[in-house]
Amino acid sequence: VQLQASGGGLVQAGGSLRLSCVAAERSFSRYAMAWFRRAAGKEREFVAGIRGSGMSTTYADSVKGRFTISRDSAKNTVYLQMNSLKPEDTAVYFCAARSMSVGLGPFEYDIWGRGTQVTVSS
Repeated sequence: VQLQASGGGLVQAGGSLRLSCVAAERSFSRYAMAWFRRAAGKEREFVAGIRGSGMSTTYADSVKGRFTISRDSAKNTVYLQMNSLKPEDTAVYFCAARSMSVGLGPFEYDIWGRGTQVTVSS
């Protein structure tokens, strides 16, 4: 599986961005998908995950109520809608896939896309 993330950019605090991650994989629905982020000087952290069926989602406490993960199997794409962005959301965002249920640790994923930079100005 190859993953290609896009949609990052510079936005003011309180603004919104939508990240996309396209998978070059016919069996896309077999994979749980997740978004992670890595801020400067910090470890990569889990942001949100969605099961292959799209019926179950998981979020980090820091983004609950502000971010929404979704997937479109017809387009082999997973999205991360980010609203009410804060400066502390500034990071490189990565999408990841695994052929099991959603995992919370980056070590649980063996398929990664290149990151996309999100910068939130105060």
